[in-house]
Amino acid sequence: MADRQASVYDIVVLGGGAAGLMSALTAGRLGRRVLVVEHAERCGKKILMSGGGRCNFTNTGTTPAQFLSANPHFCKSALAKFKPTDFIDMVDAHGIRWHEKELGQLFCDISSKQIVAMLLEECAAANVEIRTGCSIESVTHNTVAFAIATSQGHFASERLIVATGGLSIPRMGATGIGYRIAESFNHRLVPTRAGLVPLTLSGKPLEQLADLAGVSLPVELHCGRQSFTNAMLITHRGLSGPSVLQISSYWREGQALTANLLPDHNINDLLAQWRATRPDAHMQTLLSEVIPKRFAQRLCELSIGNAPIKQFGAKQLSDTASLLAAWPIVASGTEGYRTAEVTLGGVATDGLSSATMMSKHLPGLYFIGEVIDVTGWLGGYNFQWAWASGHAAGTAAALPL
Repeated sequence: MADRQASVYDIVVLGGGAAGLMSALTAGRLGRRVLVVEHAERCGKKILMSGGGRCNFTNTGTTPAQFLSANPHFCKSALAKFKPTDFIDMVDAHGIRWHEKELGQLFCDISSKQIVAMLLEECAAANVEIRTGCSIESVTHNTVAFAIATSQGHFASERLIVATGGLSIPRMGATGIGYRIAESFNHRLVPTRAGLVPLTLSGKPLEQLADLAGVSLPVELHCGRQSFTNAMLITHRGLSGPSVLQISSYWREGQALTANLLPDHNINDLLAQWRATRPDAHMQTLLSEVIPKRFAQRLCELSIGNAPIKQFGAKQLSDTASLLAAWPIVASGTEGYRTAEVTLGGVATDGLSSATMMSKHLPGLYFIGEVIDVTGWLGGYNFQWAWASGHAAGTAAALPL
């Protein structure tokens, strides 16, 4: 029997973020008595700061192809059962206005606070109890129930949903406790690392670019077979911007990175056209018309030269085209969890049901959201995984085992 001094619930959810609240309201709607335990002073802190305060709450183009995992098939079932349109329906029902920014990315018109308020209202309507500022001290299991000791007392439940997030942005309260809970119940962990994170430069590569901090340009960034086309931003420490954040999830230390600096142009044709029609124009002047002036100046200083283009022979033009198409980036590392938007790796999916998120080792135990080894691209995909995995676990946890 569960501890008689403990408050008993059907389901306890550890974590009051996106995935946790979604699982709680889903199970609550199905008539289960649900408690959410959140160690921070408020729920949804990561939701509040996302998308510049407007929350990129989903992506209409979500498919399994936008997710990284040791098992790329694991996310398919949950994503198929709860689609972006399902979450949009909830947003619309609450009268929250939204817009598509680019590439299927949906944002609130006004504030990310609306998404948190919506989730909390849905939880309240489903009679979900939420305790904030409630730290987890221990989680154990006997033959009947889970026992959760917290700073606000002891709780017991037949079902436990772990939605504690990853290690990214520790100032938001990330602790990694979900991984410790998983290991205590014999779940294997895929090694974690920072994802969707700025890259750092050091030594000469940093010296050559540091004074250009703030300069941004569209690039096609390549790492192995993976590439992303979007803005790249030069920072005081290295490189950031959407294309860099995206590629960071694929990049490993020592791997080569290259950037096509003119992704919207046929570079050979462009150089040939300039040479034929503007032979007396200097290379820096010409490049400044298609990439930021300060960056063009630095390229010419370091690599290309700044003679009139008519003085560039065939080989020099070819070398220039090759440099512009595959500008080498020598990254030394990343900024780490401090600024990472997500955590790659986590609870290995081979120990979980892809349909329900339930543990294969212990019936009644579920893992959802970022704590699992499923990580989406930048652009609303990680929120959609939170909604989908939360819905899958909340639905399953409300049913008889």
